[in-house]
Amino acid sequence: MPVLTDGASGVPQAVSLEQEELFPIREVSRLTGVNPVTLRAWERRYGLIVPTRTESGHRLYSMADIERVRSILGWIERGVAVSKIGKILAKAAPLQALSHLIPNDLVQADYAQWHQQLQAAVSAFDDVLLEQIYGQIFSSYSQPVVFQDILLPLWKQLLQRQDSFGRVSEWLFLDSFLRSRVTQRLLLIRDKQPGRVIVSALSGQCRELELLIAALFLSSEQAGVRVLAIGQPFDELTLVCERIKPQALVLFSNHVPAPELPRRLNRLAMSLDCPLLLAGDASDLAQESLAGSSIGCLGSEGVVMRQRLNQFLAGNLDT
Repeated sequence: MPVLTDGASGVPQAVSLEQEELFPIREVSRLTGVNPVTLRAWERRYGLIVPTRTESGHRLYSMADIERVRSILGWIERGVAVSKIGKILAKAAPLQALSHLIPNDLVQADYAQWHQQLQAAVSAFDDVLLEQIYGQIFSSYSQPVVFQDILLPLWKQLLQRQDSFGRVSEWLFLDSFLRSRVTQRLLLIRDKQPGRVIVSALSGQCRELELLIAALFLSSEQAGVRVLAIGQPFDELTLVCERIKPQALVLFSNHVPAPELPRRLNRLAMSLDCPLLLAGDASDLAQESLAGSSIGCLGSEGVVMRQRLNQFLAGNLDT
């Protein structure tokens, strides 16, 4: 059960909103599926989690700690060693600095309300209601926040929890809806700015929606984007670029890079007349192995990906 930190009597109501809900280790274990022994090991050996302690030494975890545990599990599922996850999480920390201008618990509570409304529309297979909620969210938040913090988390949750009747249908319904809406946005941008940058998935290393959203993040007035279909053969990318003549080729992957990936990318880069860039979680993980090569890493955060792409195209950012 959660534990509410005590506040002094007479404190204004606004302050009580900042009171933090804390959970004992057994509750965190129940919520995340990670046993207490593992949670303690992540704390002692790797410093991945730093819970608060009671006077008697018992660990208490915040909602932020629980989300961090889930993030760690996500990286482990992708094949990242626990010893390397700390560096990945540390890189993401500066990007979250501005979120503290508004208390995180209020932001997360708002996200949770949107998730509930979206889930209700998806469970009812109500595309009209889903369209309304989709528009309302965009009227409240920026595009990167809408996709990264609200829509994709629900999409991933439905994808990962397909063990009960109806879940597959719900995920397919939401996935189809989002793919069509993102495609519409990409086409609107293409009408204003012809596709000068090609975006392609590394085979089998992301789903179509993830590729489309990455392309949307990369699109701007400086860089119109053209997306190649899922399943594009790696060995034919040179041919495609010869005929389209793009300003850059961006490969997207959310998987842990295979050991031979740097060699394959360098060989591809030598055959192209345009810069070769890597985006998605793979670019964060492969950055060290690609240091000193001609291949640029754009990262996995929407705003950062776009900024780095524009800087590469302007010649203001080294690989």
